[in-house]
Amino acid sequence: MLIAALPTGPLSANCYVLAPAPGGECVIVDPGQDAAPQVAKALAEHGLTPAAILLTHGHFDHVWSAAELGDRHEAPVYLHGADRGLLTAPAAGVDAGFAAQLQMLLGPGPYPEPARLMQLEGGENLTLAGMEFEVEHTPGHTPGSVVYVTRTEDGVPVMFAGDLVFAGSIGRTDFPGGDGDAMNTSLAKAVLARGDDTQILPGHGPATTVERERATNPYLRGVAG
Repeated sequence: MLIAALPTGPLSANCYVLAPAPGGECVIVDPGQDAAPQVAKALAEHGLTPAAILLTHGHFDHVWSAAELGDRHEAPVYLHGADRGLLTAPAAGVDAGFAAQLQMLLGPGPYPEPARLMQLEGGENLTLAGMEFEVEHTPGHTPGSVVYVTRTEDGVPVMFAGDLVFAGSIGRTDFPGGDGDAMNTSLAKAVLARGDDTQILPGHGPATTVERERATNPYLRGVAG
């Protein structure tokens, strides 16, 4: 499996381009601010054509380029329905102080939805670009946060975790729509209940594994306790 990790925007949100192999269809995960040029470079380098875009949640640093890329490639964009409103009202997902800065950063709008927006509920099994993805609803960071789990050709689970869990940390729950209790439940079900060999590709920072986070992440130790 080919996976290109592309940190994008001022918050260094991870965008991922993945495909079974070069020279065919691919899936893009979380194309945020300034993602389009990097994605275009990765597509050209590996001879890839986007079949779909997967969004882990609706925060602007993960979705900003989704409409642009989805419409350009006529690709469906998948997002949980509970976060749909954040596509057109990104300031609704942050606190009042950040909202004022956000409008300066993004401009006054309007902010478009992708032409082919596909709303998720959680529990779906998607077949995209020759790969299978399990969708799990993981509220806490936002009401519509999800993770996508696929497997390599060797059967190793790979979880695109968004802002659910990071190497050594977890997603914040103090923004509008955040919920600490829901986050703990999501971490227990989506992370701690998985096998240690599961690879975690988070929304920010380096890749990690369930084994490493189970052993070293203080927030997960608190949930397990």
